[in-house]
Amino acid sequence: MILLTTSRRPTRRIRTFCRDLTCSIPNVVRINRGKLSLEGIAERALEFNADRVIIVDRWMGGPGKIVLFQTGPEGLIPVSPLMYIAGIRLQREFEGTKTKPIQSLTITTPPEKTTQVAKIAEFLANFLNISMSSMNEAVSGYPAAMHISLNASRRIQITFMLLPEIVEAGPSVTLSHVLWENGK
Repeated sequence: MILLTTSRRPTRRIRTFCRDLTCSIPNVVRINRGKLSLEGIAERALEFNADRVIIVDRWMGGPGKIVLFQTGPEGLIPVSPLMYIAGIRLQREFEGTKTKPIQSLTITTPPEKTTQVAKIAEFLANFLNISMSSMNEAVSGYPAAMHISLNASRRIQITFMLLPEIVEAGPSVTLSHVLWENGK
């Protein structure tokens, strides 16, 4: 199980983004943070039997970064990478896509993927406990996919797609950069 929450003073857009992520990623439970400290979040994670935590932080009024943690006996342990957000699109911003919570999901990448796309896809597959598939396998075996690719600006884009139609349903996240433990 994964616990998803926000920074202490989220905007409406951040709250909606977290709600969209909860509907798009299986086994995610969302809580309102309020005035909870990181220790309080760790306690709530234990209440939900969540062994991982995702916090969507605010920057200049919008989602600024995604911080990942593992839960341990001493509290929350930060996990690399730190993902800085360049922009998001919410589910409601995609034309004509009304989605129910997704029960099964796979991660897909383009056939000619860069090393940074492959690295983030492998990491997210492990962290979220989701399988990776080719697009052909995904279309025949899953109702949805988290597709990780580079956009026209050469930034990593994570978007959720409904299958077998291969229609973007959102949310969509464009990362400005990803900071791994070794600083690259």
